[in-house]
Amino acid sequence: MPLTPTHCPNLLTFILLSDFYTHPSLTNSVHLFYFCSFPEMLESSNLVTFNGLANSSSYDTFLLDEERGRLLVGAEDHIFSFDLVNINRDHKQIAWPATPSKRDECKWAGKDLGKECSNFIRVLQPYNQTHLYICGTGAFHPICAYLEMGKRAEDNIFRLAQHFENGRGKSPYDPKMLSASLLIDGELYSGTSADFMGRDFAIFRTLGDHHPIRTEQHDSRWLNDPRFIGVHLIPESDNPEDDKIFLFFKENAMDGEHTGKATIARIGQLCKNDNGGHRSLVNKWTTFLKARLMCSVPGVNGIDTHFDELQDVFLMSAKDPKNPLIYAVFTTSSNIFKGSAVCMYNMADIRRVFLGPYAHRDGPNYQWVPFQGRVPYPRPGTCPSKTFGGFDSTKDLPDDVITFARGHPAMYNPVHPIGGHPIMVRTDVDYQFSQLVVDRVEAEDGQYDVMFIGTDMGTVLKVVTIPRESWHDLEEVVLEEMTVFREPTPITAMELSTKQQQLYLGSALGVSQMSLHRCEVYGKACAECCLARDPYCAWDGTECSRYFPTAKRRTRRQDIRNGDPLSQCSVEDRSVFGVENSSMFLECSPKSQRALIYWQLQRPNDDRKHELDDRVLRTDQGLLIRSLTQSDVGIYHCQAVEHGFIQPLLRLNLQVIPTQRLGDILPGFPGIGGGVGPSAKHRLWYRDFLSLLDHPDLNSVEEFCDRVWKKERKQKRVKTPNGNGQGKPDGTNNPNPLLRPKALAPTAQKQKPVKRTMIERGLKNWNAYCKCVRIWLVAWDTALQPLKPPVHKLLKKDWDKQFSEVFIQ
Repeated sequence: MPLTPTHCPNLLTFILLSDFYTHPSLTNSVHLFYFCSFPEMLESSNLVTFNGLANSSSYDTFLLDEERGRLLVGAEDHIFSFDLVNINRDHKQIAWPATPSKRDECKWAGKDLGKECSNFIRVLQPYNQTHLYICGTGAFHPICAYLEMGKRAEDNIFRLAQHFENGRGKSPYDPKMLSASLLIDGELYSGTSADFMGRDFAIFRTLGDHHPIRTEQHDSRWLNDPRFIGVHLIPESDNPEDDKIFLFFKENAMDGEHTGKATIARIGQLCKNDNGGHRSLVNKWTTFLKARLMCSVPGVNGIDTHFDELQDVFLMSAKDPKNPLIYAVFTTSSNIFKGSAVCMYNMADIRRVFLGPYAHRDGPNYQWVPFQGRVPYPRPGTCPSKTFGGFDSTKDLPDDVITFARGHPAMYNPVHPIGGHPIMVRTDVDYQFSQLVVDRVEAEDGQYDVMFIGTDMGTVLKVVTIPRESWHDLEEVVLEEMTVFREPTPITAMELSTKQQQLYLGSALGVSQMSLHRCEVYGKACAECCLARDPYCAWDGTECSRYFPTAKRRTRRQDIRNGDPLSQCSVEDRSVFGVENSSMFLECSPKSQRALIYWQLQRPNDDRKHELDDRVLRTDQGLLIRSLTQSDVGIYHCQAVEHGFIQPLLRLNLQVIPTQRLGDILPGFPGIGGGVGPSAKHRLWYRDFLSLLDHPDLNSVEEFCDRVWKKERKQKRVKTPNGNGQGKPDGTNNPNPLLRPKALAPTAQKQKPVKRTMIERGLKNWNAYCKCVRIWLVAWDTALQPLKPPVHKLLKKDWDKQFSEVFIQ
């Protein structure tokens, strides 16, 4: 692959895809992806890093503000504001450490003063047009405050208000506890721990005009040691009263739900307008339901491999806001088998599960079974609105509805992914997935979702999902793997800016920024660009560059669905002619210095491609056929072999003109027809000379002259009568008049000494020999002009094109 030193040179063979690129020893083809190390990313200017402060770490909480063009980052004892264009340009920071007294209390409680007794920012949410609401662990004393940003980016305001609030129920106490939050309409929804010991986990709603509300306390049927991943608002209908909050978390399996102490992934729902019950579940959620989120690979003997450790969730917005596409990253919980997977879900399947049977413990073994009894009306989990049931508030719900909801928070059926299996699985690798963002990209042949997957080793995988027969059957194609931090460290936060086309990543070491597309790494050939299958990139006729759907350019070449260069990129076809018994040089050079040239011959009336015999000399620049015969006629396929695949470069259609036919036209020409029989050396020179007639550039001519000259010197040195060096190239002292340039014609008697001087001096070294040959090439073209058709047309049609390329300069 032709890559410049500033690009990533590590090209890895990955997935067999298309028979366009086929290694001679392989029956299948390959897809490629690129691996870029951290130094290579920096060198190519594709990565910008903020290495963090000496007294701060844990850059885990991100908030993307596209309107102001800023990235807000919450870290240990600090809040940062970065420029979205370049995070190293004009960044601002506010120090917000825990008070000394709180740090002392944290230390006396047995916590690590250096790693736990700081103020780790865990909540960073927009409150209104001018302020953010932020919360931190506060050295195991959660604390919240308002951060003023100004209404516009030009306001240039970034300061912390000196009014602090208790952060209990908003931020976790322990910085190692996973929590999630979402602030909507002045109300904060949080999934977090609510005590110092980390035993009281709950889903809270705080702030706003309503009384704080939470999940039932100390009931494992509701929550069983959960770790919260994400909180999202998803409309249920066109009526805002039906809006629901969906929570993604993982928890320990309920008693009897799974053998052993297993972790399972969950999706929970509750109504945004839930105000708790009237007599039961007072200030508690009355609409909370949860279901298992499945992501598994079918195994042998019906035993599935489950990925239950939910790591991250991303919602891909759709035209219908009620039906976003949900991407989720999972890992295995087993210490023996380690793997990662990405599963995709749609809201129709999720709603179907929440409208299905409730989980109920019954029977002699007290097992979990689907509830078969009467379900009260309105159905538990339904939001009070005019759309469903006609109730104005959850406080108006009948007692039997509240009682049923309290004892049946879990659904019996799990939520299965689209297609019933993951869209991407990785096992037997030294990393696990940790974060995920997705970008929907408009390509030439449709829309594609490109996933950027962060790992626990500080790398990012760029993956495109391509539908096969339908959207339920997706193929994942890994485009790139990039190292974005100087040391292996888990990526703990990711944000994607579609406006800036940039990706932002957080870890314990700092923040990194990279472009979503790096089309230059896909080489400088149409086939390589097309084979990459990157929706961001297309071949524009000269290079692999950014694809814009609005650009009306016919030369754009892109095929994401099939990655078939054959349909997008044409291979150059060229016809060449040689004379029987003469030599011929077929030139073909790869663009990459690491590639090898591989030749095959397709004979006339034969679809098969054959290997070349040993009498053909293979060089780095092409093929040298020392003596042409009619068996050499055919199409010569020149292909570049690199990294296990073959890229077609050129097809040369060789036609061999019989010697007798040329002799009838050029009687008396040396070595042709019935003319005077030349010496062996004369014939040898003639073959070498004719082989030069097809060269497209002078550099290759000089290289070939160099080989011929050195070989001639080794064979025999012929002294001229005056001892000035070797004889003339044709082995005589009187070159054929047909090969004389016009400037040296016999009629120009005063120019004869110039001719003799040029030849005699020129043949002292091979450079002068090459110059001589160039002049003789013009003479050969001149000699052909008076010849009668059709041979003249046959020879000159192709030669004129090549002579113009060589001599017009």
